[in-house]
Amino acid sequence: MNPDQRQPLPPVPAPYLLPFHYGALHNIGLDYLVDPGPARDLLAERHPGLVVTEFDGQACVSLNYQLYFAQYPNGGGITQEIEVNIIAHPAAEAHRLPALDYDQYARGFDQTKLLGIARIHVLCDNPLAIDAGRRLYAEPKYPGWFETTMPSLNGPADRRTWSIACKRARFTPDGAGIERDERTLFTLHADLDGLTSEPVNNTPITGYGTDPGAGLLAGPMNVYHPYQYHGITAATAHRVRLTVTDPAGDVGRHLDRLVGDTPAAGVWTYQSAPVAAHNRPYYLPAKA
Repeated sequence: MNPDQRQPLPPVPAPYLLPFHYGALHNIGLDYLVDPGPARDLLAERHPGLVVTEFDGQACVSLNYQLYFAQYPNGGGITQEIEVNIIAHPAAEAHRLPALDYDQYARGFDQTKLLGIARIHVLCDNPLAIDAGRRLYAEPKYPGWFETTMPSLNGPADRRTWSIACKRARFTPDGAGIERDERTLFTLHADLDGLTSEPVNNTPITGYGTDPGAGLLAGPMNVYHPYQYHGITAATAHRVRLTVTDPAGDVGRHLDRLVGDTPAAGVWTYQSAPVAAHNRPYYLPAKA
């Protein structure tokens, strides 16, 4: 390509700065290998510059929940969000991709990083993060809120179970807050107790968005430690569940169409290491 034909970098609108640094991240992803037909149709509608990546003739739909903390000059903030993604790549770059099956993809063998997440829905409980995702990365991001249970060093030592309920929400009239609705849109459950995991180097993760004016853009996310990958078999498929409780809504309708009752193929998790611990107290004698 002639240097004069290269694309300029997307703008970074105020007040945002990039890169965005996470202070802590807790993350679970569920992958489903599905019929590529519905995925192709939805991708053509939402991201026409991308094509579905197929693994032995199947598309991969990935649901990605994040709980993260960020520190700012004037304080800190906690955000939760969940993405509904289709694994895809730019149509013009297909010739650069290695031939991979799903297990190789899940283990991070694609070092071109062209295999990325084409975001279909992103639900989030933080208005600032919604605005940033829309303006910086062209994410289809809108309000939602979450009830969660997940492994924690501040909980039972032997529990490795994740349960996430994604619920409907809306902006407050002034747009500065989120109003919660008790209606549950869908739930995720992954009981990983006793399942074997392995560390995988699958980042940076390329996230794709489509700006109505500028077209396709890609934003990579680095995670500075390996993920833990859990391969799911027929014997362990009952441990992982996606339940759509609002099939009439957009996200429920798309999940039913894309995934339906397909069992999960893999689960990947990441939890930030603790940086400090406040220890158990002890008594001091009243007198020497």
